[in-house]
Amino acid sequence: MSNADDRVRLGVVGLGFMGQTHAANAEAFGHEVVAGADLVAETRTEFAETYDARTYEEFAEMYDGENLDAVAVSTPNTFHEEAVVAALERGYDVFCEKPLADDLESAERIAAAAAEADGFCAVNFHNRVSTAAEVFADYRAEGYFGEITHVDANYVRRRGIPGVGSWFTSEELAGGGAVVDIGVHAIDFALYLLGYPEVEEVFAVTRTEFGQRDDYVDPGDWYDETEEAVFDVEDSATAMIRCADDRTISLEVTWAANQAETTDFVVRGTEAGAELELGGEALTMFRSGTQGTDHNLDATLTEGSIDHAGWEGSDRRFLEAVASGEPHELGTVDQALTVQRVMDAIYRSAERGTSVSID
Repeated sequence: MSNADDRVRLGVVGLGFMGQTHAANAEAFGHEVVAGADLVAETRTEFAETYDARTYEEFAEMYDGENLDAVAVSTPNTFHEEAVVAALERGYDVFCEKPLADDLESAERIAAAAAEADGFCAVNFHNRVSTAAEVFADYRAEGYFGEITHVDANYVRRRGIPGVGSWFTSEELAGGGAVVDIGVHAIDFALYLLGYPEVEEVFAVTRTEFGQRDDYVDPGDWYDETEEAVFDVEDSATAMIRCADDRTISLEVTWAANQAETTDFVVRGTEAGAELELGGEALTMFRSGTQGTDHNLDATLTEGSIDHAGWEGSDRRFLEAVASGEPHELGTVDQALTVQRVMDAIYRSAERGTSVSID
């Protein structure tokens, strides 16, 4: 820490929506947004005026020119490695947006750098910071569910293809489509519910069905119909993930689909099960018994809400970890690397038409 008090001096790399979200949350929790870096001059000007912070075109200049405690990296995925590794090499704690990188090799290099660094690196899996997830986790810790054997993981949008022609739909910049953008959340959350077991095998099919149709783009988003617009990624994926001890995940991810939207996760255990909302408050637990008579018992969460869920909560926990000097445990690099390996296996399986193992 640079300061005598608990205020973290934060630098932000990538000053778009998520970069500004990290900055706003940092200020709201009493920390100092010192500087930001972005290639776009207009974006730098807006950031400097909003947060009274110095700005740089190159993040290396910011790293070397400022007295920082931590860095938030929210660039397009293909630039994560360079920005994260450079920050770790300078001893900064780093909060990286998901996924860890645009491909597995890059993610492995980040993990190797993090293992050697004085600072720590965490990844922003913000959906774990929710009322449903925290209540579920406490019941799981008490053994309420017995052995959890299967998770049905759904992140289905009906019309939700983000900004066609933006970096989200470019394989070169993002590393993939729906799997990388929203599937990363579903994979992480399902593994988290299972207790992050070792993943052994993946079978998957990916599809590109709606990316060139403006009637399936998010109505609140924009659609670029110019010749320069790129859509060379998948818009949906179906996968079966087999983990250690034959625990399984059934994964359904879509940017666009002719079905009802859902972010429901269904958990099966040997003593009880649950259905909970990704990143939300809805939670129902299922159990059977013989007290009085044979019966089924459903328990629904009706009251209670954690403070600072989602992005606010994940930023707060990261900044608290920086201030205390204790590594962040919510989204570790090792967990993010496991997610990256699953995404890589999904693409390999879809290309080969067979199941593939995780090395």
